[in-house]
Amino acid sequence: MQKYNLSSLKALYLAGEPLDETTSDWIANALNVPIIDNYWQTETGWPILSTVKGIEDLPTRLGSPGRPVYGYNVKIINETTGEVCGANEKGVVVIEYPLPPGCMQTVFGDDNRFVKTYWSNSYDKQVYSTFDWGIRDDDGYYFILGRTDDVINVAGHRLGTREIEESISSHPDVAEVAVIGVEDKLKGQAAVAFVILKNSDSVSTEEARAAKEKSVMAVVDKQLGALARPSRVYFVTLLPKTRSGKLLRRTLQAICEGRDTGDLSSIEDPHSLQQIKAALGK
Repeated sequence: MQKYNLSSLKALYLAGEPLDETTSDWIANALNVPIIDNYWQTETGWPILSTVKGIEDLPTRLGSPGRPVYGYNVKIINETTGEVCGANEKGVVVIEYPLPPGCMQTVFGDDNRFVKTYWSNSYDKQVYSTFDWGIRDDDGYYFILGRTDDVINVAGHRLGTREIEESISSHPDVAEVAVIGVEDKLKGQAAVAFVILKNSDSVSTEEARAAKEKSVMAVVDKQLGALARPSRVYFVTLLPKTRSGKLLRRTLQAICEGRDTGDLSSIEDPHSLQQIKAALGK
């Protein structure tokens, strides 16, 4: 970045994957401009959470997309009881009706599917589920923790893959990571991590790869405990993503389990899949 004149850059806007605090801190210091995260879904058509720069100019907060945007009545509720969670308590991010203009109104040709998928739940009050975990801090800033279906069951313990990713991201040598749950005959599921290093040459030998894998696992051990430790850490230089930047975790899982990867028309770089297969020895 030092090669270029970035004086005209006013802000960096992000959407897609949840922004981890480590990456946010790095890019904010490198660019010295506000980092404006946005949280939204294809179904909503426009941001659910943001700091809406230019309107209120709320201060940004590392790792948070901000507060609810006008028109969205956002709540975080307990997945079991449906009760609204307190500050800093993990729950499911939902939106109370009505949804604002521009949001998805149905599934084409199948109204019942729309209601069943997004609005039907075991809670007393009908709400739109984003299928994302989140927390809200004392100041009303929301933090997205990943998909509710990105939870793996390791020996009877439910672990969020996003939390394991956050832990691995804190390793000083890690640039990017994707964690998935893979079928395991003994434990039910096991966490597997695919890591992009800041310097890929640091794992050019088998001994170096083994040492780096061990050090990454040690970080997870220390922060989350042995149960959250990935069974394997694979080092690659590309991860499969859509053109909008979303990680194709289900594709990774399918490759690991030897299943059909399904439709890959949205993938940005097909070569990333070849790297995954090579890392797995497939």
